[in-house]
Amino acid sequence: MSGDNKELEYRPWGYYVVLAGQASFKVKKTVVYPGHRLNLQRHQHRGEHWYIVQGRAQVTLNERQLELIPGQSIDIPRKNLHRIKNSGSDDMVFIEVQTGDYFGEDDIERLEDDFGRAS
Repeated sequence: MSGDNKELEYRPWGYYVVLAGQASFKVKKTVVYPGHRLNLQRHQHRGEHWYIVQGRAQVTLNERQLELIPGQSIDIPRKNLHRIKNSGSDDMVFIEVQTGDYFGEDDIERLEDDFGRAS
């Protein structure tokens, strides 16, 4: 990100950068590589809103599967199972707005993970 001093956090599926954060919210830009997906997870302390800005996303929300394209979004209420996958051939980018009372990485309960990190 040219001209930006924010630090990228790399993961096996892509990377993210925290754009803003306060006591009651956090905003991230997340990039998912083609064919990759985040783990199936849920959170006890936060809900999320995902807004797709580039590429194609396949979203799992509990038992539902949805395809999202740029300009579309979805709300992920706290305690709901969710996952996002890049179903396209280019990087997929989404903006994630977290709201709640705690945003630590230890609030991620991983149920399935392609990279062996399930809790």
